[in-house]
Amino acid sequence: MPTSSQESRVLVLGIGNILWADEGFGVRAVEEFHRRYAVPDNVTILDGGTQGLYLVNYLEEADCLIVFDAIDYGLEPGRLKLVRDDEVPRFTGAKKMSLHQTGFQEVISAADLLGRCPRHLALIGCQPLDLEDWGGPLTQPVRDQIAPAIALACEVLAGWGVAVTPRSEPLPASERLLANDIDHLSYEMRPA
Repeated sequence: MPTSSQESRVLVLGIGNILWADEGFGVRAVEEFHRRYAVPDNVTILDGGTQGLYLVNYLEEADCLIVFDAIDYGLEPGRLKLVRDDEVPRFTGAKKMSLHQTGFQEVISAADLLGRCPRHLALIGCQPLDLEDWGGPLTQPVRDQIAPAIALACEVLAGWGVAVTPRSEPLPASERLLANDIDHLSYEMRPA
């Protein structure tokens, strides 16, 4: 484990596709984490969406990595599970949406092959209920796990010596991770 947050570069990453219901869990979790907390300068918060191998450069620069994602663990829908370090590559996103989409396991493997995989990994996965609702919102069991997933991420960060601070002022629109009305509230509250 890192001895000090100043000695480590930390990446907090959300991955997934907000257009496929619960597949958007990772993006929505990192978006809400960013809305709620300010982080030290050595921490990067990133909406990785479905960028696949384009994320390798971010992983190469990180010593510690937390990933939020929808994961098919074969559990009850809405169930959270934390896996760490060597166990992380065993699980990939709940489903590849196309043959062109790269699973996160391939991203980790690519960084590892380059000899630049983060030393410490934590994957906070949520078992999805629905991955077929094109344009649909997160289902309630998955939505209900965003706050617990964020709390778990804060615990992991604290274990790495990284202190996050609850925001005292609302996050300005110019600093949101998602814009153009695809942020969680705007997207799910749009007229049908």
